[in-house]
Amino acid sequence: MHETADDLIDLQNLLDESDALAGQHCVRSSRERRLSARETCERLPGMRLSALATLSRDGRPFVGPVDGVFFRGSFHFSSSNDSLRVRHIRERPFVSATHLPGEDFAVTVHASALVLDATDQQHSLLRETLREIYVPA
Repeated sequence: MHETADDLIDLQNLLDESDALAGQHCVRSSRERRLSARETCERLPGMRLSALATLSRDGRPFVGPVDGVFFRGSFHFSSSNDSLRVRHIRERPFVSATHLPGEDFAVTVHASALVLDATDQQHSLLRETLREIYVPA
């Protein structure tokens, strides 16, 4: 877990805000199982397969599987710079993603995505984390 104390505070605030805005069905079906920011981070180590939805130029959703890494309170997904998914995000950054390993746990996010260059020095800790996950010892 690479989250700092500030990351956990920010994530907890986001979870609380999301819970406050949730519809009645969501509240009824998940309130008693809701995790704290720390518990969420502890449940998401390593690579997590997720479904990521992007939007085409004419507003059609495209959903596909992606490797997701939860790092410092945010999901990070990888793809090729010339992929349709990255092209969609560059043009329309609105995405939704769900990690759903089973009936007992799910994480869904709706956000504006940023395309990061993991080779950039400012992302060195993320790059090192990705190496730990993807490069065999």
